[in-house]
Amino acid sequence: MHYKNITIAYGERTILRDISIIIEPGEFVFLIGKSWSWKTSFIRSMLWAKKLKNGHIFDDKNVDIALLSPKDLLKYRRGLGTIFQDFKLLPRKTVRENVAFAMEVCWYSTYEITRRVPEVLAKVWLLAKIETFVETLSGWEIQRTCIARALIHDPRIIIGDEPTGNLDRTNAMEVMHLLEELNQSGKTIIMATHDELIVNTMKKRVIAFEDGRVVSDTKNWTYCL
Repeated sequence: MHYKNITIAYGERTILRDISIIIEPGEFVFLIGKSWSWKTSFIRSMLWAKKLKNGHIFDDKNVDIALLSPKDLLKYRRGLGTIFQDFKLLPRKTVRENVAFAMEVCWYSTYEITRRVPEVLAKVWLLAKIETFVETLSGWEIQRTCIARALIHDPRIIIGDEPTGNLDRTNAMEVMHLLEELNQSGKTIIMATHDELIVNTMKKRVIAFEDGRVVSDTKNWTYCL
């Protein structure tokens, strides 16, 4: 992913200014910043859920995503798996139904869904809970369901928007171990977080936002705000 001189605004208010970042395939990157540093808006721009005021975002084939056709944009988004802090699951549906839903809305066949969902749940150690209703799961099991949903299209990039924010320390570190395994398997991981301990423990690339700008971008670094 290549962000070239991007600026993001809401109405007349500019929130991110002239940001240029290159994230190479296979990297593990933390996005840090105080509240209202607009990390989530940066992530939304990556998903093309928030369009730019200025600048360009290029995919891994060096194509400007603003120029993608609706069909190609859908394909691009399938290459991005997103994990949210507030889960965004359907509580009265089962684990299987929640993960399958991400395929159903993209018109996968019943055969493909039936084959793929158990395969992905096994990767996050949740196959035994496949027919369990989400509202009965523990916080760690819920987040594993979210990770499974993020993996369902076999994305090249996994984006976490505060994915450990609602978990206790033990379960938060379990999430990080799983993300580390996915990174070692070749996935690019981009994670926004306020968790200083996680950043200091993992020692990955750290990009710090402050006052609408990138103020630091360092590899093998620690929390620096």
